[in-house]
Amino acid sequence: MSEKLVELCTKLQLPVTANSWSTVADQAAKNNIPYSAFLERLLEAELADKHLRSSQTLLKLSGFPFRKTLDEFQFEAQPTIDERRIRELMNLSFLESHENVLFLGPPGLGKTHLAISIGMEAISRGFKTYFISANDLVTQLRKADEDNRLERKIRTFMKPRILIIDEMGYLRLNTSSAHYLFQVISRRYERGSIILTSNKSFGEWGEILGDSVIATAILDRLLHHSRIFNLKGESYRLRERRLSSSTNA
Repeated sequence: MSEKLVELCTKLQLPVTANSWSTVADQAAKNNIPYSAFLERLLEAELADKHLRSSQTLLKLSGFPFRKTLDEFQFEAQPTIDERRIRELMNLSFLESHENVLFLGPPGLGKTHLAISIGMEAISRGFKTYFISANDLVTQLRKADEDNRLERKIRTFMKPRILIIDEMGYLRLNTSSAHYLFQVISRRYERGSIILTSNKSFGEWGEILGDSVIATAILDRLLHHSRIFNLKGESYRLRERRLSSSTNA
């Protein structure tokens, strides 16, 4: 009987039930637990395991350069950030309305940390999330275009529920690269959320994209449904270096 149950569970891809049904059955018998409650326990354990494995897979495919949570963010070091508004993002309501989230500010203020922490929360709830720098994004699209598979590559950037584009503006793009970026943002417009980080103000985008017309078109789509956060203050790295220097002095 037990071998047959294990065989059936294996065929149905129920590994937790296959491994634990006997133990749960013994507990149910000792405590006179109803059959329905016994089955419920097995299914809950199976669902929890499936969710865990799914989250682990999504994390592996996310492209995150590191993993950070919001609890690790030092709000006290960045008093200009509205903590309440940031924490509201964690309910992920912006996904339902396909809103974008933009973090602007100088390097070292935690823009990427915040973007990844939202992505981590999304993955924990089963939403596919993908992280890529703006430069890598256009590089991959250019290579795909050269290989006559641009459309297929663009579709891969349409699949994630959240696309995180990091470091917009750290490197200047030429006009053709800006066109690639526009295609992704345009295709995701009102279809999927983008989280974008940039060290440049919107007024500088024409310069970093090499074309003010494309910059306007990109911003028009990004800003139409968006939540914008302007970060100001001292870089974490510079602050830690300064504190370290004063301690050692």
